[in-house]
Amino acid sequence: SGTLISVLIRIELYSSGNRIISPENQNFYNISITLHGFLMIFFLVMPGLFGGFGNYFVPIFQGSPEVVYPRVNNFSILILLLSYLFLILSLISEFGGGTGWTLYPPLSTSFMTLSPSSTGNLIFGLLISGISSCLTSLNFWITILNLRSYYLTLKTIPLFPWAFLITAFMLLLTLPILSGTLLFILGDLHSNTLFFDPIFGGDPIFYQHLFWFFGHPEVYILIIPAFGIISIIISGILQKIIFGNQSMIFAMSSISLLGSLVWGHHMYTVGLESDTRAYFTGVTILISLPTGTKIFNWLTTYLGNSPLLHLKISSVFFSLLFLLMFTIGGSTGIILGNAAVDLGLHDTYYVV
Repeated sequence: SGTLISVLIRIELYSSGNRIISPENQNFYNISITLHGFLMIFFLVMPGLFGGFGNYFVPIFQGSPEVVYPRVNNFSILILLLSYLFLILSLISEFGGGTGWTLYPPLSTSFMTLSPSSTGNLIFGLLISGISSCLTSLNFWITILNLRSYYLTLKTIPLFPWAFLITAFMLLLTLPILSGTLLFILGDLHSNTLFFDPIFGGDPIFYQHLFWFFGHPEVYILIIPAFGIISIIISGILQKIIFGNQSMIFAMSSISLLGSLVWGHHMYTVGLESDTRAYFTGVTILISLPTGTKIFNWLTTYLGNSPLLHLKISSVFFSLLFLLMFTIGGSTGIILGNAAVDLGLHDTYYVV
């Protein structure tokens, strides 16, 4: 369903004017943007990469028979279905919640939403999904720390469980913030609270701070498991340990730490003071150092193998292509990380 919506968005943006979404129902485009974001992040990448690969492979890599709490796992995947149903329900209750996946007020907290019950359903869906992720994270955290094979220390466990340990930590750190923020939105929408209403002394920018404090670490929560997977693929096929194994662990840890301190770079245009913008610019660009370390470690692991091997075995070739795409995609972040550049490029097609 997430892919279907992304296809609709692409066809609609294929050229100017109305393509396939009728002019009478412009709100449907906003609903598409919202649902595509939620479905891809919370129902594809997180259950697939983090939950799926994690449950299957983490016990294998550290020689444990199973995760510590298998029934908690079962519960977390079952409530994910409930959460998905809430999202789909939001599509058919009233007009659908066309708030964008970021749920910014006042669009999500007043009757500007067109549809308070849809937004309510979206929020319930996300809260349940958050409970699911938190349970899984606790499970992995305890499994990796307490259920390792007796000869494995934290220094010697492979990069794959390390990636999941770091991801689980970030989820446990930031998901409670998101849940509280969503409850604030729910209160503003249905219970006459005024957290984000500037007329009554609330602050819509406060919402953005809370949301992006989750939202930025979230992008690392999505990519760090992939780092673990790519490390294992390269290491397994080339039959050697990743070059600078320890530095990879430090790099992933640094990325997660720095990634939790740069939320303001999503908010350069809201009127932050210039010294605040300077801080966020500096720390954002600092993240490129551990990321660069990882890229060069992966590339250095390839050295000493026949170049023909890279073309013969598709996984080796795909891993190289992954590194290429990741580098190209990530370099955009360095450009947009500069507050001055971001002010010019904000809300342009470059960002999209």
